[in-house]
Amino acid sequence: MQYNYAIKPLVIRKVRSFYRNVCKKYPNIYSYYDMLRYINKTVDAIYCIEQSVPRRKPTIERWKNWNMAHAGNWYYAYSIDGNTITIYDACHAQNMK
Repeated sequence: MQYNYAIKPLVIRKVRSFYRNVCKKYPNIYSYYDMLRYINKTVDAIYCIEQSVPRRKPTIERWKNWNMAHAGNWYYAYSIDGNTITIYDACHAQNMK
């Protein structure tokens, strides 16, 4: 099935913020280009949801009304309405509680 993806701005902000902080914390080993590469890789993984990344039961309380998917080091909260997948939130694996 072909899906349309709607990504909320919060998702992109969280991904950018995470990698920006990593870049600031480790400037000697983590370059600006590494940051951009990881941001792009993380956002591209969103398009694998429901294709090659299976649906999971949410493990954090604030996501209880959505589905959850795990791709790479990131978890995504999303819903499906017809053939549209809306991604509401993202969380890096080391920040999962």
